[in-house]
Amino acid sequence: MDLFTKNQLFQTRRSFLTNTGMGLGASALASLLPQSVNAGQRGLHHKPKAKRVIFLFMAGAPSQLDLFDYKPDLHKLFNTELPKSVSNGQRVTAMTKGKEQLVQPSKFKFERKGKNGIWMSELLPHLTETVDDMCFINSMNTTSINHDPGKTLFCTGEEMPGKPSMGAWLSYGLGSMNKDLPDFVVMPSAFWSGKVNVQGLYSRLWGPGFLPSAHQGTALQATGDPVLFLSNPKGISKDVRRRMLDAVGKLNQKHKAEIGDPEIDTTISQQELAFRMQASVPELTDISKESKKTLEMYGPEVMQKGSFARNCLLARRMAERGVRFIQLFHRGWDHHTRLPENLRGQCKDIDQPAAALLKDLKQRGLLEDTLVVCAGEFGRTVYGQGKLSRDNYGRDHHPRCFTAWLAGGGIKGGISYGKTDDFSYNVVENGVAVRDLHATMLHQLGIDHHKLNFPFQGLDQKLTGVEPAKVVKGILA
Repeated sequence: MDLFTKNQLFQTRRSFLTNTGMGLGASALASLLPQSVNAGQRGLHHKPKAKRVIFLFMAGAPSQLDLFDYKPDLHKLFNTELPKSVSNGQRVTAMTKGKEQLVQPSKFKFERKGKNGIWMSELLPHLTETVDDMCFINSMNTTSINHDPGKTLFCTGEEMPGKPSMGAWLSYGLGSMNKDLPDFVVMPSAFWSGKVNVQGLYSRLWGPGFLPSAHQGTALQATGDPVLFLSNPKGISKDVRRRMLDAVGKLNQKHKAEIGDPEIDTTISQQELAFRMQASVPELTDISKESKKTLEMYGPEVMQKGSFARNCLLARRMAERGVRFIQLFHRGWDHHTRLPENLRGQCKDIDQPAAALLKDLKQRGLLEDTLVVCAGEFGRTVYGQGKLSRDNYGRDHHPRCFTAWLAGGGIKGGISYGKTDDFSYNVVENGVAVRDLHATMLHQLGIDHHKLNFPFQGLDQKLTGVEPAKVVKGILA
């Protein structure tokens, strides 16, 4: 027997054993397991308050001390050593290890805003107008002290790469609300004001991990086709593309019948979605019919493709069209030096557009069932970096406490939740871990975070992992 025939026979025998022996064994095993293992994992577990999420991720970690967590008495302690009783020998980065930890107060003014007198920095004048719709969690904390693990934890629930992203979990658990658009769309800003210490963004932050690949996030591009390869090649009409897709679909169906790989179904469905997106995505990204008043509300940069302002407007348009999870990334927040200068520019990038997004959603009746979340991967230290002065300083990474804000989707507005000590160093009341925030977001979408799971590597995997996680009921309306 020649080698080619032997190889074909081997492949056929292996496929037979895989698809019959192992397949029947898996079916028999499933029938012996308790039904609760396979039941109730997907779909709604209770009545939801939100239908969709818009997640504004400030990559690089904004300084909570200069934006939200006001500590007026720090001015009296400028350039003095942070008390050891506060730092308590806690882990620091290699950039700080062995160096003096000198207190650096914020140079920016704060004022009480809204009905409940929420402290807001002068750097966010537009967001202060929406403060009564916002909930500020000042007691966020994380286990990550470096950027990539911190971003990975926030986006996937685990510091190590490889787990499904939150948007992928929602796509898997709740399904689609629009057959012509992806369940999960990602929009990184193409430019930003802070030009120092900018880390990369990796597609695994919006990847499906071990979930079926249909739940992968779709990234919109700032230049060219909004989605890669969306346009037909030159000389290929829509009718020709339809016939080609039909032919490829028949081949894929035949291949699936032979080997039984469920990923082939994913390929077929994604090819069909891509065909429909050739009409739906250009309509989505065309803002020419938006009113002048709406465009002006988002600010002048809304006309620039890839700007945070443009992405905020597109996020509202996606919310209208039933996209389940919309994630915006804005980089440039890693301010180890020249923080006042760089932070001012970053806030100018996002302040008016983020406020416009909240106002726009609210006036269209969408904020009620749209959960908007804004956070970075951790906070910044009370002690400074570089040559310190009252007006020029930097801050190191700080996982012990930071601020995230939420709005809409059944969240109480006009409140501050949780407290930090007088140095914004340790949480002293109502701590909220990243996994707690994830559990709360899922809860508002009608999902019990314990029940949304997927069997992988001998474990019923879930977004919140194996550590205890709680729904933060104190912020729920």
